[in-house]
Amino acid sequence: MRALQAHAAAVAVVCAAHFFALQSDSATAQTSAPASTTQAAGPVQQPASPVTPLAVPTGVPPTVTAKPLTAPTLPAPGVASALACTAPAELAHFEQPLAHTMRRLAEGQPLTIVAIGSSSTAGAGASSPVATYPSRLAVELRARLPGREITVLNRGVNGEETINMMARFSDDVLSAHPQLVLWQIGTNSVLRDHPLSPHGVRLHDGIEQLKAAGADVVLIDPQFAPTVLAKSETQGMVEQIALAAKEENVDLFQRFAVMRNWHDVQHLSFDAFVSPDRLHMNDWSYACIAKMLSIAITEAATRPIAAAAVHPAAPDVH
Repeated sequence: MRALQAHAAAVAVVCAAHFFALQSDSATAQTSAPASTTQAAGPVQQPASPVTPLAVPTGVPPTVTAKPLTAPTLPAPGVASALACTAPAELAHFEQPLAHTMRRLAEGQPLTIVAIGSSSTAGAGASSPVATYPSRLAVELRARLPGREITVLNRGVNGEETINMMARFSDDVLSAHPQLVLWQIGTNSVLRDHPLSPHGVRLHDGIEQLKAAGADVVLIDPQFAPTVLAKSETQGMVEQIALAAKEENVDLFQRFAVMRNWHDVQHLSFDAFVSPDRLHMNDWSYACIAKMLSIAITEAATRPIAAAAVHPAAPDVH
């Protein structure tokens, strides 16, 4: 009997020792667990003042409400991996309705969009072709217009200016018979210190060619980035593109103003939305620009339906 009691006591001691060892290992594991991805990337950069998430103008269907955007990759070393994609509502709104796009959607036909431009369209600074703004735009539009067949063709070529893009209109744009053309222009002309006057003439000519082909036109102005800001003609180019859009009755996506809002109002550092070359955008900014474009395109292509739903007796003011 005494032998059995001694054996039982020995077993109890061993079990107790094992139990306390497990507890100690668990505590050590919890203490030494690695921080989350966001913590490892450094502290989350917060705006100095509260920023209102991107709102949608009155009359926009619920399907175009913007939501916070999570970056697919870190914008830059030391920057938080998730930033809210926000901007003033007017910067994600088009003045002109997209009539050809609207008609195509109303007929239930496939929608073709061509994005033509330089490296900002081709995707310099993006981690892969799927992170370019045209690729992200296709994803956003299909989500906002479910059941629609939507194709976004990327016709960007690094280093090109307006005149080079116009030379490609026939083969790279018009041959696809698009209902909507997104034309990103101006940056390379500014970087090479070319005069504004000849560019203005070509810009009007190019818009007329695209309109004559039966396409809606959206102009996209230069990026707000250190290398671009260092040039004296940058502001003049932004103003010239805005004036051309107004005179030709086409829409303008104010990329320069959107990115300036990120920096000057939301107090994001350039590292958050510009590549290390201080010129091109990165995965996060391409994706955010695509999200804002998708909101503007969807609203402008469904405007009469939205307006009738909200103000059924309101007269047409367009």
